[in-house]
Amino acid sequence: MTIRVLVCDDQDLVRAGYVTILSAQPGIEVAGQAADGIAAVDQARRLRPDVVIMDIRMPLLDGIEATRRLAGPDAGPGGPRVLVVTTFNLDRYVFEALRAGASGFLLKDTPAETMIEGVRVVAAGHALLAPEVTRDLIGHFGGRIRQGGNESERVLAGLTEREIEVFRLIAAGLSNPEIAAALFISRETVKTYVSRILAKLGLRDRIHAVVLAHRIGLVTGEP
Repeated sequence: MTIRVLVCDDQDLVRAGYVTILSAQPGIEVAGQAADGIAAVDQARRLRPDVVIMDIRMPLLDGIEATRRLAGPDAGPGGPRVLVVTTFNLDRYVFEALRAGASGFLLKDTPAETMIEGVRVVAAGHALLAPEVTRDLIGHFGGRIRQGGNESERVLAGLTEREIEVFRLIAAGLSNPEIAAALFISRETVKTYVSRILAKLGLRDRIHAVVLAHRIGLVTGEP
């Protein structure tokens, strides 16, 4: 199955580089390009790509708001997965993009093979961040998003005790094998729990599960 990609970046050379790299890969098709945020949203809605590579800093509409319109909670089902790009690792703008609905991020100087693999990973429905990177990212910003209170009760009300336990370990940055070892269950069982949790909470991937868990105070967010 061909992965259709929309490349959005205001720098012509960067955009051309992404297009060249991705177009040369089997199973990947560059569906279009955009040089500003408004064009990115319009192109994504018209072309319906599987993945949008989204620069954070763009004219007319920044990549965070463009991401929110395409993949945020009000975007509706069936939208593209957004892979944001940035110059700085753990940039605060990256965190805001993840909250807006992005499925991961890459650095602009990432190797070509990482870019290609990132597109495939996100298109397959997975988060791009490794568990330890997720842990660092949310640990750094966790205090900014914690709300707790009634939202915590509402979110957790639909989960079983075991699912809450798994949810808490996901939020702590543990991988499936680590969760399996901690709870003395199989990896397949963990995978089933993770899928149920994401489905019940209406979340796309583990990154957003981590963000939600920190927002409701399920974990402390301390490194």
